[in-house]
Amino acid sequence: MTRTTPPRPLDVTALFPQLAPLARTATRLHPVPASPSPRHSSVGGPLLWPADEPWPHCEGPHEWYGTDPLMPLADLRLLRRIRAAAQGRDFTPQERETLARIEPPSTYPRPKPSLRPYDGSIALLPLAQLYTRDIPDLRTPAGTDLLQVLWCPFDHPPKSYMPRTVLFWRSAAEVTSVLAAPPEPPAVQYQGYLPEPCLLLPEQITEYPHPSDLSPDILSLLDDRGRWESAGDAVDSRYASYPAEFYGINLSVAPGWKVGGWVSWGLTDPIPQSCPTCDTEMNPLLTIPSHEWGSSDRSWIPYELQEPMIPARGGEPRPAQPAAIQIGRGYKQQLYVCPASPEHPHTELMQ
Repeated sequence: MTRTTPPRPLDVTALFPQLAPLARTATRLHPVPASPSPRHSSVGGPLLWPADEPWPHCEGPHEWYGTDPLMPLADLRLLRRIRAAAQGRDFTPQERETLARIEPPSTYPRPKPSLRPYDGSIALLPLAQLYTRDIPDLRTPAGTDLLQVLWCPFDHPPKSYMPRTVLFWRSAAEVTSVLAAPPEPPAVQYQGYLPEPCLLLPEQITEYPHPSDLSPDILSLLDDRGRWESAGDAVDSRYASYPAEFYGINLSVAPGWKVGGWVSWGLTDPIPQSCPTCDTEMNPLLTIPSHEWGSSDRSWIPYELQEPMIPARGGEPRPAQPAAIQIGRGYKQQLYVCPASPEHPHTELMQ
């Protein structure tokens, strides 16, 4: 099984040679719901975690809105199984009863939201496991060949309204005994904070900077309609008045799960990420998206997924949301690392 990104509508460096030195490779991860093992690169799968190493926990502080009940993991997994099994048919009476128990109908008027503390430490959840043998753009510290990313399935206000991530770099060969049953949190704050287990179908591509990362001189070139007209039908006519937007959506930064590459800005203007320890400019490590693509960037949909899609019931993985993750209102969580030292703390940003 493979995933293949269609060629871009045109060679942007032929029209704008100034972009050629700015090219970066990225590895699209293309998660696919499956049952990975600790020896696989995965999203939401079991980790190659040493049996004699303590499992990490988050000490908070954790807060949640009392009007939005926390979701026990067992209930959320059952909800997803029921919805997947009922694809293409009506729910059975028993399924409806179970769904109503897990997600009771809303009552009106809704009570006023109030923040409540959640006491105690929270066992982290596996988010991603990446082996260098599978991910061409994964740069690991010397002596390691494996990156493990875990997160706490709660927001952490006021600094962060998204899960908090932790990175572990390992040598896979040094893990001789694997932890069979790691602890899990009793609940998640939001359904989109429990990753669905996925295998990866990595694919290396080439990206160019998001328009917000380009210099004014290059941006002015992108607004030159005459250059774009020389590309003929390769440029979507809908963007005739806004050719730079065509570049930003179709020619620069790929959507979805990926390692490396450029960052797609949108929620904010570019925010420089400097290492909090040494002030070195940090590198994009991992993009954790809510969706693999959206309505505006469908040119990035892999060939293998361009067949007519069956609408999915709410709450179950979709072709564009295989890991069932939701960041905010459909945003991305971007992780950065310091190129000077893997010991320096990473940073994270919502976009």
